[in-house]
Amino acid sequence: MIPFSILDLAPITEGSDATQAFRNTVDLARHAEALGYERYWLAEHHNMPGIASAATSVLIGHVAASTSTIRVGAGGIMLPNHSPLQVAEQFGTLAALHPDRIDLGLGRAPGTDHATARALRRYFDQADAFPDDVLELLAYFEPAAPGQSVRAVPGAGLAVPVWLLGSSLFSARLAARLGLPFAFASHFAPDAMDEALAVYRRDFRPSKHLDKPYAMLGMNVVAADTDAAARRLFTTQQQSFIKLRRGMPGLIPPPIDDIESFCTPQELHGLERTLACAAVGAPATVREHIAAFIDRHAPDELILVANIFDHAARKHSYAIAAEVRNELAET
Repeated sequence: MIPFSILDLAPITEGSDATQAFRNTVDLARHAEALGYERYWLAEHHNMPGIASAATSVLIGHVAASTSTIRVGAGGIMLPNHSPLQVAEQFGTLAALHPDRIDLGLGRAPGTDHATARALRRYFDQADAFPDDVLELLAYFEPAAPGQSVRAVPGAGLAVPVWLLGSSLFSARLAARLGLPFAFASHFAPDAMDEALAVYRRDFRPSKHLDKPYAMLGMNVVAADTDAAARRLFTTQQQSFIKLRRGMPGLIPPPIDDIESFCTPQELHGLERTLACAAVGAPATVREHIAAFIDRHAPDELILVANIFDHAARKHSYAIAAEVRNELAET
């Protein structure tokens, strides 16, 4: 069976705060480690009241120090917001502290709104330099050469797996050209998934990083003891996306009984398209949807997202997903 991993945004729920969000993140990471998940990734977002993972590398270090075997990494670092040298130093530090456990996923979006992107970057057009920045970053992880004027300390010569993340064909083509693993954001942008996978697999060039394509797909998985209970839990994520589309991001809301009463038919249609890659339901329902998704797209790995208001229910959802993985491995 292919590995299952977790993508976490350190959600701040209504009535809570960032301190509790970080406690929940550590608790969930330990839970995931015990359940046999492959990796635990955190994503860089800014100016989002309900997301506490803005200082991503700091939080990765905290999670890695609180666990012992699970891989911990960025899904991802938005490279246009940073200099390649700074990222190499940060993840070189993490890799030196936690050998063979740190992943670095790179994205080219700002991970925020237009105004905040300008506040983050010295040069707002830096996203256009993304391919060159990736190459510069990869070079900093190479062993330092004699006379090299700029090096990452720590970072040079350390094995930090670099992934490219994307929701379009751009990163799929770049990952293929550079021979890097590729993670597609199908959990919120599924439209180009099939074409991006085909391009990545067709155009992949073996490299010293990877000898064959390795694609990880995002999937929303919200599991509970009954289909009705899971659908209700899923309304938290649905509300969050609708509020974001309305330009009103906020703290993560509690679930509601009827999502249709919260939004217009047009918003619901857009939501169903955005969150189409989902398995929501009781264990049997989730197993059916995950198995069908794997059969259709043949990912090398799945990374699961469960933006659930109640922390205990979120842990239970990931436990059910792990049971599904084990059952599928036996078939």
